[in-house]
Amino acid sequence: MLLKSILNRVQLHHGFVYGAIRWRDPRTRMILDIEIRPRKGSRPVCSKCGRPGPGYDTMPKRRFEFVPLWGLAVFFLYALRRVDCATCGVKVERVPWAEGKNHLTTTYAWFFARWARRLSWKEVAEVFHTTWDSVYRAVAMAVAWGLAQRNLDGVTAIGIDEIAWKKGHRYLTLVYQIDAGCKRLLWIGQERTQKTLRKFFKEFGEERTQRLRFVCSDMWKPYLRIVAEVAGHAMHIVDRFHVMTHFGKAIDKVRATEVKELKVKGQEPVLTGSRWCLLKRPENLTDNQVVKLEALLAINLKAVRAYLLKEDFQAFWAYRSPAWAARFLDDWCRRTMRSRLKPMKKIVKMLRVHREHLLNWFRCRDRIALGAVEGFNNKVKVTTRKSYGFRSFDVMKIALYHTLGNLPEPKSTHKFC
Repeated sequence: MLLKSILNRVQLHHGFVYGAIRWRDPRTRMILDIEIRPRKGSRPVCSKCGRPGPGYDTMPKRRFEFVPLWGLAVFFLYALRRVDCATCGVKVERVPWAEGKNHLTTTYAWFFARWARRLSWKEVAEVFHTTWDSVYRAVAMAVAWGLAQRNLDGVTAIGIDEIAWKKGHRYLTLVYQIDAGCKRLLWIGQERTQKTLRKFFKEFGEERTQRLRFVCSDMWKPYLRIVAEVAGHAMHIVDRFHVMTHFGKAIDKVRATEVKELKVKGQEPVLTGSRWCLLKRPENLTDNQVVKLEALLAINLKAVRAYLLKEDFQAFWAYRSPAWAARFLDDWCRRTMRSRLKPMKKIVKMLRVHREHLLNWFRCRDRIALGAVEGFNNKVKVTTRKSYGFRSFDVMKIALYHTLGNLPEPKSTHKFC
């Protein structure tokens, strides 16, 4: 099969035909130059209004990089025509294989964008002998097209969370769709303030907001306040992961305080090296940590009592009925208030304040993907770590939409990867 036949099968351009194909063998990389010429009788299309018009003149040939074939660099060579448009004046023609002044063909840009989901942008640039900027522009193009084409009308459940993305307590607010049939990143905003979350709901639209049935978040007060104000009709759920995070912090505080007390009293430092024994789930402990934990459980320590209260609370999440879960919660809170452990008593106060939000977890556990928020947060961290962080918010935003946004792509005659 001739190369022209292959190109006409995978990359056909209406109104244009492939011409001569020349082989170049420079020292650095072997190249195929493929000429493109307008089909006889075709009229150029205005790049501004999209209407065909009479030709005005022809510009010098330009090179457009195409997807490599068999490891060979491939370039389209074409002399752009100028159009004498009756509406817009003299304009450069629009060609179907490239946008504006981009030196990459649109097909090659989508090729880069797909590979950039699997590798870091730097690795993609190195593998395909291009620059980081070219990969970035390709991903930005894919994200812009996908955001313009995506449909947000079916969103009924969202999850709201924040992550630290820079030193100095620099945060991003992330909003995810967590419907059982569709999970994706919906929106990214700078900082974790009321103003930030209010901006999301403004862009999301009042009509879509009224269709929301479930909102999942942590216990960050600005989020709670805005959700109650803007989407108060929706069932608000407190995320399980964030609740248990407070338990870990409380146990760590009890342990640290008790270590100092034992040191002052001159007693044996039995809690030294026990931090992760108390914080990790029992099934995740190493063999050495299991031995250490068993030794600690035989001693009447405040840190051990806090640990046992935390493990006792894990039974809360196993209930199916909100009513029985409420009875367990009330009983656990009463017992914990008698423990004389201040950090654990603070947790009780927190749980009582958010009692209804906690019980909502049981009312909707089989209707939405409650674990999706933390799963997405882990993917955000992987995306950031893969690229060794991002200096610019705009670049970070594009990378996260590209990886987690589940954005649509245009239909094509052939996918190269």
